[in-house]
Amino acid sequence: MTPDPAQTTRPGINDIIRFVLEIFAFVSLGIWGFLAWPAPWQNIAFGLGAPVFAILVWGLFLSPKAVFRVDLFARSLIEIVIFASVAFAWWSLGQPIVALVFGVVAVVSGVIHGRRQLA
Repeated sequence: MTPDPAQTTRPGINDIIRFVLEIFAFVSLGIWGFLAWPAPWQNIAFGLGAPVFAILVWGLFLSPKAVFRVDLFARSLIEIVIFASVAFAWWSLGQPIVALVFGVVAVVSGVIHGRRQLA
C-alpha cells in the first residue's frame, strides 16, 4: 500500500528556515529578557516570561494545530509583531547586525510563505 502523496508533504527549504526562525525568536526573547533588565527579579521574570508568552501566542494562533483559527491577515500580523519584537530585542541589546539579518530573513521568508498561502 503506497502512502497518499497529499498526506506526505515534505517540508521545503522555506519551511525549515521558518522553523529555525521560530526557535531563534523564542531563544532570543529569553536572552533579551535575562540581559536587558538591571534587577535580578526582572531578569528572571522577563527571561522566562517573554519566550513563554511568545510560544503561547504562537501555539494559539500560528501553529498548524492552532486553537484559534484566524485568517491569513491576522496570522501575518501576529507573526510580524513577534518577529519585529525579536529584531527590536537584538537592537536594544546593542546587536544591530543580528537584528537586521534576522529581520531581513524573516521578511523574505514571510513573503515567500504568504505568497504560497495565497496561491
